[in-house]
Amino acid sequence: MINEQQEALSKAVESINSDMGALWITIAAILVFFMQAGFTLVEVGFTRSKNSGNIIMKNIMDLCVGSLMFWAVGYGIMYGSDTVLGGFFRLSPAEQGYFFFSADDWYNLFFQTVFCATAATIVSGAIAGRTKFSTYLIYSAILTTIIYPISGSWYWPFDDDAWLNVAGFVDFAGSSVVHAVGGGAALVAAIMVGPRIGKYTDGKVNVIPGHNMILGALGVFILWLGWFGFNGGSQLAWGGSDTVATGSVIINTNLAAAIGAVAALFFTWIKYGKPDISMTLNGALAGLVGITAGCGAVNAWGALAIGLVCGIAVVLSIEGIDKKLKIDDPVGAISVHGVCGFIGTVLVGVFAIDGGLINGGGASLLLVQTYGSLAYILWAVITTFIVLFILKKTIGLRVSKQEELEGLDVHEHDIEVYPEFTTTEK
Repeated sequence: MINEQQEALSKAVESINSDMGALWITIAAILVFFMQAGFTLVEVGFTRSKNSGNIIMKNIMDLCVGSLMFWAVGYGIMYGSDTVLGGFFRLSPAEQGYFFFSADDWYNLFFQTVFCATAATIVSGAIAGRTKFSTYLIYSAILTTIIYPISGSWYWPFDDDAWLNVAGFVDFAGSSVVHAVGGGAALVAAIMVGPRIGKYTDGKVNVIPGHNMILGALGVFILWLGWFGFNGGSQLAWGGSDTVATGSVIINTNLAAAIGAVAALFFTWIKYGKPDISMTLNGALAGLVGITAGCGAVNAWGALAIGLVCGIAVVLSIEGIDKKLKIDDPVGAISVHGVCGFIGTVLVGVFAIDGGLINGGGASLLLVQTYGSLAYILWAVITTFIVLFILKKTIGLRVSKQEELEGLDVHEHDIEVYPEFTTTEK
């Protein structure tokens, strides 16, 4: 009788933990969904007002197109059980048709969908203000259907068919799987589209200031909030010991963001004589991106170290990409997501509690982290170049000079987000 009661109690606890896990993943996915608003506000605030409507359309379409294409095709490529080309990508089992869902997959599908949309949105900011809307839509569809799902299948299914998982690679929530992929794609896109008119003239680098820092700051706060779901939900459970693990992931995430912002603030204060607002905001994002790989593998001191390094690195990277390489990235997406995504992934090999260099693990994890992250960046660079090269030779990448100067809102969408007040005399 006692054994039966204990067995029943054990099943009840297991059921509650399972339900709590599904509930937490769903809530976390909703938080990540809301990050799309944050990306929109950051991009709008850091760029000119005449392109605000175009940015709104790009960001909402990233979510809409990504939701449809990842549901229809991408999820099966990323999580299907039938491997193709030695595990290079996956497909759904033939007996289930092309769609790969069961009753247990729905909340995971939603969680992964919003991650996929995030990867697409990173590219938007780097090419803001001069890119054809039709071209961007096509590229966003291809990224969410093929590019992101294929590289995601290399690690996140966490099985023996995921070659980076087998290699011991660690990327808890996507510093490389999501952010370095988006950053690598953003780099190629910014180069191929070219700089905004007036950005580089007569050997000079001209500042084109964003029109509303308040919107940019609000966007950063929204992203910071959403990142608790981004990283915390990647535990994929809630209950028992997992509750403790999720709590430490959230604390590490917050610490890295805070120190990233503080590092960027004081670094620019020393460098420029004044604390720079936009760099401080990007410092917070850099810390968030950097800790995303190791938030479940490092302790609080490791999180602080990673956030500190990324907060300084993002300032140096934004300056170098703009002034030295003369690549026009209005929001710093390449630096925040690409550079800091790579740095954060590599630093897991230094600070990981289990296997990190400073914790007696040797250099093996550091090596795996380095080539794993480089594999994601190289994949994004090559595939983005191929897609954009084809689009450039067919429908083109850029709007005309007149359209760019007058604004994409008017020419691409026939609207002014900030219309003048007018009166009509009768």
